[in-house]
Parts: sequence; C-alpha cells; structure tokens
Amino acid sequence: MTKIKDSELILNPDGSVYHLNLKPENIADTIITVGDQDRVERVSKYFDSIVFETQKREFKTHTGFYKGKKLTVISTGIGIDNIDIVMNELDALVNIDLKTRQIRDKLKSLNIFRIGTSGGIQEFVELDNFVMGKAGLGFDGLIHYYENDISQSKATKQLIEHLNLSKFKAQPYIVECSDKLAEMFEHEAQVTSGITATNIGFYGPQGRTLRLKLQDKDFVDKLTSFEYNGAKVTNMEMETSAIYSLSKMLGHHALSMNAIIANRTHGEFSKNPKRAVDNLIQFTLDKLCKL
Repeated sequence: MTKIKDSELILNPDGSVYHLNLKPENIADTIITVGDQDRVERVSKYFDSIVFETQKREFKTHTGFYKGKKLTVISTGIGIDNIDIVMNELDALVNIDLKTRQIRDKLKSLNIFRIGTSGGIQEFVELDNFVMGKAGLGFDGLIHYYENDISQSKATKQLIEHLNLSKFKAQPYIVECSDKLAEMFEHEAQVTSGITATNIGFYGPQGRTLRLKLQDKDFVDKLTSFEYNGAKVTNMEMETSAIYSLSKMLGHHALSMNAIIANRTHGEFSKNPKRAVDNLIQFTLDKLCKL
C-alpha cells in the first residue's frame, strides 16, 4: 500500500496533524465546529468535564463530556479555505494511520455539526431563530479542486441561468446535508429548514457594498427567488457548503445549524446576538447527547 508523503500529510514533531495540533485520541466521533475561537469556551462551558484542550493559530479544540456524551468542539476561523484544512485533517485523524502514513482498511464516519451565525435573506427567516441548512449552496469553488460526483448538476445549471452568473466567477454547486442528522432537528418549532448559501467573502460576495461598486447589485434579490426541490435559499454565511461537500466526499455526516442574527430583507440586526448563539448552543447540545 502506498505511503502518503511527508509533504502531503504534514505532522508536528509530537506526531499530531500540522494545523490542528491533534492526535487521534484527542477527538470524539461527534465534532462541533464554530468559526470564532472564543466560541469554543462558550460551548465547552456547558460540558460536565473537559479532558483535552489545545490551540494552534485560529484552531482551538476542547474535548469533553456533556450528559455522558463525548464531544469535541473546534474553531475553524472564517472561510472555506480553513474548512479545507479542518475537514481533511479531521479525516486524517480517524482514517489514516499517522505512523505508517497509510489509509486504514476500515474507514470511520464522523458526525460533524456546525454551530454558526448567519444572515437571513427571506422575510420569513426571523431574527434570533435557527436555520438548518438542508443543502449547502457553494459560491466558493472548493469542490472543483477534487474529483467528485456529489453536486446537483441540473440544479446548478438552473441557478447559473437564474442568476445570469458572470463567467468570471466560480461555478456554484449544491450539496445536501446528512439526512440522518437532519432528522434530529427538522421538526422543531424554532428551526427553519432551507438552503444555506456559502460565499467567499462578507461584503461584495454577499451583496454588501460600502465604497466599492458591485458587479451584480441585484445578486441577493435574485438569490431569494431561487428554489431547489421546493426549498428557498434562506441564509448566507461562509463555511457550510465546504463542510457538506468535503464530508460527503470523505464519508462523514454533516449538518449546519445557524443562529440568524441579521435579516437582509428587513435590514435588521439582532439586539442580542450573543444570547441567540448561546440559545443555539444549548439547543444543539441537548440534541447531540441523544445521538
């Protein structure tokens, strides 16, 4: 069996994976990802105990127990470039023997939950409520760097035509979440299901403008009227599509839960975004302990 080269799978002197600074025994099978490193402690403060913690750059990790369930929470930082690092290195921890540098014969599937903040783009997406991304709509282009057959090509073609998307922008893609994980959340009253759009930036790529003019000033309006399998694009953020696509390609289960702290349609921002996020954290943890 071919060994993975040192330059491709980089390890630290202690044998941990390069960016995350983790060894296989440091993580649980259920992973919570958050963007902000300060949010790691806002999750782990609810744990009954913390058995491991580390940090390297923006990647901060706590592993512990919540109501008897072993969980790991890790910060990814903002953006799909960091998600590419986090997802590949998490997979390496469970599916590659780091000593022999060979892929394991028996592969493991992780359960990966994103707890994040997001802006709603539909009138019915209420401030401080939660959106579950039934699918991730990626404008980031990450999926095209890997061989795959997971994107909904017919829907992607319809979207490109609907948006009249510039040929200079990355081709979008749509990847669905894990049905197994979605079943845990989709019937809750405070949860709205929809398509979560992932953009490569916060300002221009999400249709915001301060001093620079937008190439497509009607981007958000056109996006709100798009439908896929009867679902509308409910919100925009910067990580979900990459988590979904890499999880699906690597054989993991993923679900993105978003606290809506802004509504772009109404031009509103939450009066207490911290409380909205904490409510989502507690809501999600209580679900995960039953997984």
